[in-house]
Amino acid sequence: MTDRTQIAGMGVRRFGRVNWLGLYTLTMREVMRFATVWTQTLLAPLVTSGLFMLIFSLAIGGQRGDVMGVSFLHFIAPGILMMTVIQNAFANTSSSIVISKVQGNIVDTLMPPLSAAELVTGYIIGGVARGVCVAVAITLVLFPIIGLGVAHPIWALTFVILGAAFLGALGLVAGIIAQKFDQIAAITNFIVIPLSFLSGTFYSVQSLPGWLNTLTHWNPVFYLIDGVRYGVLGVSDSAPLKGLFVSGLATLLVTALAWWWFKTGYRLKG
Repeated sequence: MTDRTQIAGMGVRRFGRVNWLGLYTLTMREVMRFATVWTQTLLAPLVTSGLFMLIFSLAIGGQRGDVMGVSFLHFIAPGILMMTVIQNAFANTSSSIVISKVQGNIVDTLMPPLSAAELVTGYIIGGVARGVCVAVAITLVLFPIIGLGVAHPIWALTFVILGAAFLGALGLVAGIIAQKFDQIAAITNFIVIPLSFLSGTFYSVQSLPGWLNTLTHWNPVFYLIDGVRYGVLGVSDSAPLKGLFVSGLATLLVTALAWWWFKTGYRLKG
């Protein structure tokens, strides 16, 4: 009788209540993955962001007038911040899945009593943690150097977390699809980087032709970059609430897809 009660309790714990210990363990594993190699995952993005700002400032900063009422360097800084955040969040989740699949130890993650929702949550929190750490580093180190503050910190943090969650979920989807490192590199180079570069990072979409302007507004990453720009500078191409809705909906849809694939074991089992 006692054994049956214990087994029933385990079933409720597995399929009902949240397995907090398992979720915490998975989350900490994902956080430690990037924290132990901080020079590659945190310092390198900081240096790259600084080089972007330096190069654009030297190349065209002096020749370019104000954009939306702010200097060109200040205008591109929030875009570079968000571009770096989303690329790192994507890399954290996608690389974790692909490495486990290539090494053949993905079963070690799928076998413990963790539901699909708990697995997705743990992976995404790891990606968000890396993205937020990168954002904080850029804000504390680079922004003071260029004389830039943060106009609306809550808005900026909200879009940073949302952007990291969206690309973290997208990283899970990409990692599940990919079977080797070459495939995840192709997704990064041909999808993630173009999305981040062509979303108003270095320009205002108001300067785009009509059809390209319309196309850009269908890109969720545009709203993430524009939302962070509003949080940092107080100016944006679109309404922040609209950006919050579009970004939140896109994050929800991609997260739901990742959850379904974890639940069914698509390209993960067998």
